[in-house]
Amino acid sequence: MENQFVLFYTIHQRPTDTRCFKPHLEAWRNTSLPFPKKVIAHAGYGSEENYLYSLEEEFEAFIPYTTFLKEQKRTYKKDIRHASNWAYAEQKDEYTCPNNRKVLFKCYSKRTDKSGFTRDIKIYKCEDCFECPLKIQCTKGTGNRQVHYNPVYEELKEKAKRSLWSESNAQIYAHRKIEVESVFGHIKGNRLFRGFSLRGLAKIQTEFGIVAMAHNFLKVAGLRQLLSGKRTRNQKSGDEKQFVFRRLILF
Repeated sequence: MENQFVLFYTIHQRPTDTRCFKPHLEAWRNTSLPFPKKVIAHAGYGSEENYLYSLEEEFEAFIPYTTFLKEQKRTYKKDIRHASNWAYAEQKDEYTCPNNRKVLFKCYSKRTDKSGFTRDIKIYKCEDCFECPLKIQCTKGTGNRQVHYNPVYEELKEKAKRSLWSESNAQIYAHRKIEVESVFGHIKGNRLFRGFSLRGLAKIQTEFGIVAMAHNFLKVAGLRQLLSGKRTRNQKSGDEKQFVFRRLILF
């Protein structure tokens, strides 16, 4: 989307946003539209695979991960369930839990997602959780506490955090709500489009295309009215906007 106009869309039979990110951008690449230099998306798209894809394709990705906002809260920083709040000795590659017990590195593991993407995981295990008074606060498991750590993802998350904390980038990301959510609000609320009438992916693709086209036409009509000076009583002189296509895409 750009300036609340729907420029491009794809329809997916996917259970999560995460797995729609790459197919959507690959489909975008096959159009005549310029490939975006910046991509802004909500936390549902913040995965290791998507962060790596943005680096490979050399575009800026302003995407928080799922716990980005939670980590800023005081309650999260004091929660002993999160190993990120524990002391870590880099040279020994070991954690020390809040009860001063060692949590040692044990082995590497691989996990393959449904999309076929493989992640490398480091597994740490506490040397002894027996009779630990903090265990009930630390884990629901019956054995010794384990920590599963993904070095690549954690590094990418840290990079995303620094990017989103930047004042200029924070303003860009905040603009996503204005651009994207208002369009969904208009389509679902004002246009009363709450569900698809057709069945089948191809038919749904066409149906939403008609909805998006109608939305864009109504936007153009509203702009023409503003720029012609024929405002309604509720429109003020500051409503005119300058429209510059910045080659970015928002989710």
